[in-house]
Order: sequence, then structure tokens, then C-alpha cells
Amino acid sequence: MDSITQAVLGASIQGALLGRWQGRKALLYGAMLGTLPDLDVVIDYGDAVADMTFHRGFSHSLFVLSGLALVMAWLFSRFRGSPGYSTQRLFWTIWLVLITHPILDSFTSYGTQLFWPLMPTPTAWSNIFIIDPLYSIPLLVAVLVGLLAGMGKTGVRLCTWALALSSVYMASTFAGKYMAEKQVNAELARQGIQAEAIFSTPTPFNTLLWRVVVMDGEDYHEALVSWFDNKPPKLERIPRGTSLAQPLAESPAYRRLVWFTDNLLRYDQVDDQLIVTDIRLGMTGYHPFRFAFATLEDGQWKLAEEVPQIAVDRGDYSRLKQLWQRIWDQDVDIPLRAWADELTRPTTAG
Repeated sequence: MDSITQAVLGASIQGALLGRWQGRKALLYGAMLGTLPDLDVVIDYGDAVADMTFHRGFSHSLFVLSGLALVMAWLFSRFRGSPGYSTQRLFWTIWLVLITHPILDSFTSYGTQLFWPLMPTPTAWSNIFIIDPLYSIPLLVAVLVGLLAGMGKTGVRLCTWALALSSVYMASTFAGKYMAEKQVNAELARQGIQAEAIFSTPTPFNTLLWRVVVMDGEDYHEALVSWFDNKPPKLERIPRGTSLAQPLAESPAYRRLVWFTDNLLRYDQVDDQLIVTDIRLGMTGYHPFRFAFATLEDGQWKLAEEVPQIAVDRGDYSRLKQLWQRIWDQDVDIPLRAWADELTRPTTAG
């Protein structure tokens, strides 16, 4: 999730558990602890693929963060004096603030290595967009009130209720995911399409309209499904370009990207570049993680020694309006295929 959400989540947890004793400082300490795991972004891992796939690694490991919580609680207990609360309470507070960061990240589509140094496919439940105001606003309100009015009984109680409200909202998003995949599976069965994999994720800033991606050999299908739909979803068939993947077989960076994304990738030749796109993140036609893995030289693909990321703009905001309209009206035409075809336009490596 975004850094503001991580900060107010950590602040709300520490405010609820230690605000009675620490006052406003609990909110500040919790906000700092809540963003601590993301400091790994300052590490340069060598190239764009490494930076993407090593992020949310060791610093998001439940094992590492649990050990860090033990060390921090022990250190603070030695030098804190007599604050009025136990070392056990301090440990559980620090532990909850730290581990809720990677757990919250796991609800997004990016992929979080919860069990590092073990190497299962990174966890991506993909039931919430990376920025979701309905999740964040209750926490933000509780923190702002606590900072302004102090952390008396009302401030502590407000943090507790904000955490409960945001957690209930998060849990409810799984119902939307189930609804969207159920409708798409029914349409796949009707059309006789055998899916290799299905991936679903909310469209930007909401959990009412869902984007569902169906992997199908040389192609993939995309559909939009809303809670308010009354007709079967429309599946758009889009070329995936898997034949272009063959020259990449010897690339360690490519193999790592396949692992990290669970192979939810598409391939395009754009001018003389072989571009691999992670189609999980962003929205159709606008995907922030695209990489130029090879260059065509004398009819042969030459692998890049350091894989660059393709620069992308911030997207067309008029499309957000179209998606908002699509939530309420299934007859609003969203040209998913045309948006996807924009990935074949000339690009610039970052």
C-alpha cells in the first residue's frame, strides 16, 4: 500500500495499544515503525528487474520482522525507565506494527515475500488497489484527531474503532473478488475456454469494479465485472506474444521476473526492443512495470546486461472517469483491446 496508509496503520495500532501511556508520541512512533520495512527502496540491486523483485523481500519477511521486534523491545525495555506498561505489551505492539506492514502489502497485486528467505511465489492476494481511500480514511481521521485532541480515552477508542472499521472493509473486498471470478468462470465455461490461470484485481481506487485476466496460451482475455452488472461479462481476447519469450530462456533476470509475477506476463516487439510487461499491476494498457530485455541486432536478439525499465506516464485521467461510469452501467463501452494495443507503441527505456 502507499506510504501514508502504512504510516497511519502503524500509528493507529500503537495509539490503540500504548496511547494511554505514550500520548501523542505513540502515533509518531507507530507511524515511523509502520513505514520502516519500506526503507529497502534505497538499496540499488543492480537493474530495474532486480529492484522490483527484491523489493518487499527481506525487510518484509515475517521472520526478520519478528526478530527485529524482539530486539527492539529488549533494547527499549533496558533504557525506558518505568513507563507503566510491561515489556510484553511493548513487544506485541512493536510486532503488530511491523508485521501488519507486509501483511497489508500482501493484499495488493505487487507481491510480498512474507516467508523470506524461503522462496515461494510472493504473496499477492490482489483484493485491494494500492491506494484505496475507503481503507485509509478511517485510520487517517483517527490519527489526526489523536494528534490534535490528545490520546485520552477517546483517542485510544477512536484508533481501535478505526482499525476495526478498516479491517472489516478489507475483509469485505474478498467478496468482490469472489463475485468477479465466479462470473468470469461461468462465461469461460459457456464459451468452452480452458483457463491456464485467472487473476483478478480491483480497478483503481475502488472495489466495486474488478479487472479479471485469464491466461489462455498465446492469448489472454480481460473482462470488467461490477457488483451492479446484470449480464454476463464481455471477454476481450488479447495477444500475449509468448513466442517472443524463447530468446529470454537464458536470462536470470527473466526467470526471476517469471517467478515473482507467477508468469502473468506479456511480450511485445516494439521497434528493435523485446519488451516484457507485468500485466498484473496498473490498468489495461497502463502497466508501470515494463522491461526492455533484449535488442534486435543483425536479426538476433541480444540480451541486455542490465535490464532497463520502460518509462511510462501517469496515465490518462479521462479513463478513470470511464471506469467510474462503468461501475454503474454495464453498457458503457470500455475498449480494453484498444487500450492493451497501446503497449505496442514506441517507448523509452528509463
